[in-house]
Amino acid sequence: MKTFLKKAFSLISVVRGYNILVLIFAQYLASIFIFSKEKSISNVISDLHLHYIVLATVCVVAAGYIINNFYDDKVDRINRPLKTGLDNYVRQETKLRLYFFLNFVGFLFGFFVSWRAGLFFAVYIFGIWFYSHKLKKYPFTGLISATSLTLMPFFVIFVYYKNFSDIIFIHAIFLFLVIVVRELIKDLQNMKGAIANNYDTFPIVYGEKKTKQLSVLLLFCTLIPIFFLFQYPALSYMKYYFYFAFVTLLFVAFYLWKSTRRNEYRFLHNVLKMLLLIGVFCLVFIDTSLLLEKVIERLN
Repeated sequence: MKTFLKKAFSLISVVRGYNILVLIFAQYLASIFIFSKEKSISNVISDLHLHYIVLATVCVVAAGYIINNFYDDKVDRINRPLKTGLDNYVRQETKLRLYFFLNFVGFLFGFFVSWRAGLFFAVYIFGIWFYSHKLKKYPFTGLISATSLTLMPFFVIFVYYKNFSDIIFIHAIFLFLVIVVRELIKDLQNMKGAIANNYDTFPIVYGEKKTKQLSVLLLFCTLIPIFFLFQYPALSYMKYYFYFAFVTLLFVAFYLWKSTRRNEYRFLHNVLKMLLLIGVFCLVFIDTSLLLEKVIERLN
């Protein structure tokens, strides 16, 4: 039983169970409160195709974490020795079998929705593998591909509901900028492992100072989509989240500029992760009148 529990916790660590759980909440909340405004909560929740998309995403993303763990084993031994020790309770052969199984199941669930969805998830699977194997080792391709792959689960929901409103595009720009900065800070945090394994990440190629300059510039650029989002009445009480985000991002910019140690970069990386997590749960505050209508309709 003790061995079984160790292996179970090891697998949860490898597939980053916490991130998977947040992803599930994010996809369902985005489906209900952003992408399907015309539908009631019951209609959204009873949509079998939506469940297939969420399951496909979960399988593919979990498989992505496995293959990323496989390629980054040497890097993680330096950057995250404790996590690597936990991850290695499960053999690499077992992880790879699970990787192929999850990708197959993810593709299958996508194909249940339509052949286009199946094709999307096949491309997504390839994109994650190519990023883990090649793209992440180079400054710009690693940065842009990591950000794009993070946003892909929301893109598939967006396309499924065909909701092409301005507020969604502006919100996507905000998320893109924050995630790019998070990736840059993560690269600063993991410089030691990158140097030891010949990864040409942004800080390695251009130095810490230019990485900070770009990060601070992008953080100030996030104020532009925040300003435009405030022009939409449908933002409702979620505007308070963006007030909080405004203050948090300014803090990150000033703290980052004077940071030099790995622990400081880790702290800032976690601050941005927490900001994005809070943003997921604040989706329920978008257009509260619409939320009330959906709840009333559900009760009736």
